[in-house]
Amino acid sequence: MSNIKKTTEKKSVSHSEKIEKSEKKGGAYSWIDERLPLLSFAKDHLVNYKTPVNLNYFWNFGSLAGITLVVMILSGIFLAMHYTPHVDYAFDSVERIMREVNYGWLIRYIHMNGASMFFIVVYLHMFRGLYYGSYKAPRELLWILGVVILLLMMATAFMGYVLPWGQMSYWGATVITNLFSAIPLIGDSIVTLLWGGFSVDNATLNRFFSLHYLFPILIVAIVFLHLVALHVNGSNNPTGVEKKTDKDTVPFHPFYTFKDLYGLALFILFWGFFVFFAPNFFGEAENYIPANPLVTPEHIVPEWYFLPFYAILRSVPDKLGGVVLMFGAVGILFFVPWLDKSSVKSMNYRPMARIFFMLFCLSCLILGWAGGQQPEGVPLLLGRLATLYYFVYFLIVLPILPRFEKTLPEPESIYASLHMTKETPKAGNKS
Repeated sequence: MSNIKKTTEKKSVSHSEKIEKSEKKGGAYSWIDERLPLLSFAKDHLVNYKTPVNLNYFWNFGSLAGITLVVMILSGIFLAMHYTPHVDYAFDSVERIMREVNYGWLIRYIHMNGASMFFIVVYLHMFRGLYYGSYKAPRELLWILGVVILLLMMATAFMGYVLPWGQMSYWGATVITNLFSAIPLIGDSIVTLLWGGFSVDNATLNRFFSLHYLFPILIVAIVFLHLVALHVNGSNNPTGVEKKTDKDTVPFHPFYTFKDLYGLALFILFWGFFVFFAPNFFGEAENYIPANPLVTPEHIVPEWYFLPFYAILRSVPDKLGGVVLMFGAVGILFFVPWLDKSSVKSMNYRPMARIFFMLFCLSCLILGWAGGQQPEGVPLLLGRLATLYYFVYFLIVLPILPRFEKTLPEPESIYASLHMTKETPKAGNKS
């Protein structure tokens, strides 16, 4: 027993001496880190974190999305200080922000165009993931959390679009919330719950304002889990080959911090162009008219980032069928890791899959265009064909194509992919 006590005392003494020495050596930094190791945690995961050596600029969009989220939250807080969530004052309070609040116009234009910037980088981030197979094992949960973030973004953006209480805000809220009435048995109850009454009115605006303020907090929480899942399994890379040796990786800093900073500089210029030179490029002129329940706009359209799903909704004559397809277009993304049966991750080594993926991208662009047109004639026909291919791609192409697809040789390692002339890749295979 005495030996145990002596050993314990030695350990406690050595630990206290270690703290004292580190405090003398490192000052405040060591004092904080010994008691709350957030600084060393950040160093391990932001500076020394091992990343694949061959990441290209398509991997910038994740960090750009995170920075955009922070800007949106900060600008939203400042706007909320001057916004009045009441049907009689909401439109005027937005005008006051634009005209009377110091730099209110700048904050609002940053926030308003920031929603479009956020969706641009997230959509590109997801298309990159689809192309390079970033949803495959062991990163299935990473992908699923990304889809959850997309859903929360959509809900947040929709409720934010209602807050200015212009014509398009009011009628957009009326049309979209009415879609839930197509759900059998419980649809009308859901609509009443969303409205807070029997029409889109003051209770609706208050609910949407509260939820628009709350959902970004949920997004931050899911983003944190998304980053944890990323750092547990590591980043995917253009080859789709997993890391094997130290030659396959480099520290995140300085190699990718400077690469991200370069991408951020270009992104700020792109964002700034719309803020200062074309602030209403993504908006609708109708939304600069106060909401009027007695006057219906000639053409009710959502924001551009919802147009593909709006086209899917209108491609089916049946209301319930359109709603099911619209929600299914997002819901199907949860199952992509199991729908794609190919053992090869990157489409760089799947020539046939690459062709089908390009057609998928084209169908998404057609859906975006068709969603902004009147649902008749050529736009309606193309919208239906694009909707058909959207689901064919996920339900038929991804599961069946690997059965007869001839893949190209994959490199033995990430390092070998950069020195293909020096190292011989392994033979091609059928997925």
